[in-house]
Amino acid sequence: MISTSHTHASPVVLARTSNKVLKMIGITVLAMAAMAITANHAWAADNLASQDKTFLTKAAGAGNAEVSASQLALQKSSDPEVKSFAQQMIDDHTKVGDDLKKLATAKGFSAPADPSTVDKAKIMGMSKLDGHGFDKQYVAAIGVSAHKDAVALFKKASTSAKDPDVRQFAATNLPTLQHHLEMAKELKTSVDAKK
Repeated sequence: MISTSHTHASPVVLARTSNKVLKMIGITVLAMAAMAITANHAWAADNLASQDKTFLTKAAGAGNAEVSASQLALQKSSDPEVKSFAQQMIDDHTKVGDDLKKLATAKGFSAPADPSTVDKAKIMGMSKLDGHGFDKQYVAAIGVSAHKDAVALFKKASTSAKDPDVRQFAATNLPTLQHHLEMAKELKTSVDAKK
């Protein structure tokens, strides 16, 4: 006689097996989604021209240096004009920095959150100064020189950045930087005339 009995799994075993399979499927789907998101960001960053990445990196570093040095100026300066200028630099460059981070993130690029190594060294040197000596160095290095560099950087990117959003960001923020440069030149004249 041929036996026709089949072995049937109990409902408990089937439920455990189903839960394990569902967990495996869920983990696989999550892993695939994470890979797709990562690949999309990598693709976006890879599609950002190297000159645009360079611009975003330099612009972020310069802005971070402006904020750091200006925070130092609020602590070290006793000149109300210098303090007022420093506060405006903190306010304006923080806003531009936030906009830059949003743009960079949208493009899958991570902009630096700190000043460049060179700028950190400049700020460290300034931190050792006090009074009028500090004011002169801050206004010359951060007020005038850094803004000349920033204006040149943004002017170039406003016409030659490959990505239209990067080009628009540079063009939109260029007038503010030009205004900062003019303010810094006037402040330098005033600070140089003292003592």
